[in-house]
Amino acid sequence: MTVHLLRIATRSSAQARTQAEVIAAAIEAGHPGWRAELVFVDTLGDQRQDVPLHTIGGQGVFVKEVQRAVLDGQADLAVHSAKDLPSQPADGLSIAAFTERRDPRDALVGSTLDGLRLGATVATGSVRRRAQLHALRPDLNFVELRGNIHTRLSKVPDDGAIVMAVAALEILGLTGRIAQHMDPDAMVPAVGQGCVAVECRSNDATTMAALAIIDHAPTRRAVTAERAFLAELGSGCSLPIGAHVSNGHLTAFLANDNGRVLQTTVRLDHDWVTTAVETARALHAEILR
Repeated sequence: MTVHLLRIATRSSAQARTQAEVIAAAIEAGHPGWRAELVFVDTLGDQRQDVPLHTIGGQGVFVKEVQRAVLDGQADLAVHSAKDLPSQPADGLSIAAFTERRDPRDALVGSTLDGLRLGATVATGSVRRRAQLHALRPDLNFVELRGNIHTRLSKVPDDGAIVMAVAALEILGLTGRIAQHMDPDAMVPAVGQGCVAVECRSNDATTMAALAIIDHAPTRRAVTAERAFLAELGSGCSLPIGAHVSNGHLTAFLANDNGRVLQTTVRLDHDWVTTAVETARALHAEILR
């Protein structure tokens, strides 16, 4: 039997590597005679862990080099956390699969929200999480947090907490560290949070067809609407933005540098993308007033 080799570009962090290994196993199980191997790529976000994400480009800093490996022919597909993908597609690449979503919620590690003393320190590198927690607890003190999952878990402030994505802890078997799962209505997740996106070259029909077995239609529909909301705002994670689709409803969050916070939940009718775009326009117009 002829073996078809599929090269998977991914970051080398434990989370990214494990996500890619799950994708590789699913492809090999669904396509006998295919073999997948991982191609590790360092991204700007991995290299520059000394500065806040939003100062080096925000969304996209963990994906561009991985995408380039596919475009340059060093790999056949790229595996990303969907929340890291810019809302505008990369030229020459297509998102061939959105895998079934894991738990999309944020979580506190180190303490529950009510358990944090007045003025306690919370570490997070996300401007969205800071804005949402500030709205819930204006007394909290926020500090920067960078690094891989295990590094971040080692940096829980004394008598404080850090904020993590539940899905990241799930995939590494570390959910026992969670002190509190945050309700998505209280902390609206990032666009695509909990989902893995897989890209391949747009003209690679063979790989695109092979990836159909891991594409989860309900997740694709939900994340596509969330990404449409983000694309309409024209921003990545440099602004506090959240959007989450669940049970046919879109919950959207937007804040500005002055501390103004807007949040709404709308019912998604037949055209989810159009509703998401209209919601983004309405929130943007309101926050500019």
